[in-house]
Amino acid sequence: MRTEKRSLCVLALIMMMVLGTAARAAETVKPLSLSDSIDLALKQSVLIHAAQEGVRGAEAQRKEAFTGFLPKFSTAYSYTRLNTDPTFNYPGTSLTLPPPIGSVTIPPSTYQAGTKENYSWSVEAKQPLFAGGGILANYQASRLGVDVARFEETSAVQDLVQEVKIAYFNILKASRILTVAKQSLELLKAHRDTAQAFYDVGVIPKNDLLYAEVELANGQQFLVRAENAVEMAKSKFNTVLRQEINAPVEIEDVLNDRSFEKPLDACIAAALENRPEIRSYALRLEQAKSLVTLARSEYYPNVGVVGNYERYGDTPGVAGSPYRDQENWYVMAVANWNFWEWGKTKNRVDAGLSRENQAADILTNIRDQITLEVKNAFLLLHEAEKQVQVSKKAIEQAEENFRINTERYREQVGTSTDVIDAQTLLTKVRSDHDNALGDYSISRARLERAMGTAVRGETK
Repeated sequence: MRTEKRSLCVLALIMMMVLGTAARAAETVKPLSLSDSIDLALKQSVLIHAAQEGVRGAEAQRKEAFTGFLPKFSTAYSYTRLNTDPTFNYPGTSLTLPPPIGSVTIPPSTYQAGTKENYSWSVEAKQPLFAGGGILANYQASRLGVDVARFEETSAVQDLVQEVKIAYFNILKASRILTVAKQSLELLKAHRDTAQAFYDVGVIPKNDLLYAEVELANGQQFLVRAENAVEMAKSKFNTVLRQEINAPVEIEDVLNDRSFEKPLDACIAAALENRPEIRSYALRLEQAKSLVTLARSEYYPNVGVVGNYERYGDTPGVAGSPYRDQENWYVMAVANWNFWEWGKTKNRVDAGLSRENQAADILTNIRDQITLEVKNAFLLLHEAEKQVQVSKKAIEQAEENFRINTERYREQVGTSTDVIDAQTLLTKVRSDHDNALGDYSISRARLERAMGTAVRGETK
């Protein structure tokens, strides 16, 4: 009895472990939605992190440029040791004074004028008052740089969203084609078995059986290629999400042929308004203008105020000495003007104007390229949409054709070639439909990116 109880306990423990493992496995393969996939990619992408670092760096540069408006403070502490105490040599002189003193002669003498040990500590403040607009122009250029970095981050996010969608849809497309390959193989096996039965009773020649077996082998190769396509699509998906390349992937099937109603003109208008690249290059143009203003500021003098406070002494505590005051201070207005540098400032301004013109030309080109990108994506989307509709009807016709030829072969009024041709046609139109459906979703994702409206998931 004790042995039986122990066996039952061990069996129960094993069952609990198996059930627990199965439950954990079920949790592990929980299908990922498209939105969850995008969120995971955005969280783990090194490119997004790099773009965010770019924003932080640009913000730090803006803060640095702002300090140009503020006063600058500095301090200095110095120690000087002389080889001897400083002296003053008096050459002597003769003086004639009123009676009764009369003539007085002062002999030559040497007097001490300082100490060997000299300590000095000073604090200075400088406040710029006028710099020809250079400080403001530099700050504006840096502030625009922050906005440029933010639009570059937005562009990186939209690129990644598109990449995740394409990888996601490629898995679904490959998985559907794998299903078609499995269905095709089952039909080819059924036909081969029927041909084998007919051959065994002498109804068909061996050539018909061999043809069925060759097509079955081709179907197995098609299945292997379809399985590899699924694995490669999953590997790409894991790479985009920065997961382990062989991590198991289960996703929700969201392929659909939901029509896209927005006309081409509206798509182009949306792209010209929303694309972060256009906004980024427009800001670069404004930044180039600010840099021209910065270069022109060198035509003008720089005016500022300097305040200085100094303490002196013959000891480290700068407590003064018998030969010099302990402290002194001054306030000074300063104007600096480099009025002749052999055309240096003019050439710098000319270079800035050329960069401004260059930025304007690049902006125009970006707008043209985005317009072309939107049109191409729009046309490919509607091409895929038409292919989906055509392939739907083709599937119905191919299924009916396969059914008729299969029945004719069973009744021995049709040939094996007719059945296999019908089966090949059915497999092709099913694959074409799944390809078109996947291409439609991918083209829609590309059009959304071209319009600058890529979002986390399908657009409503």
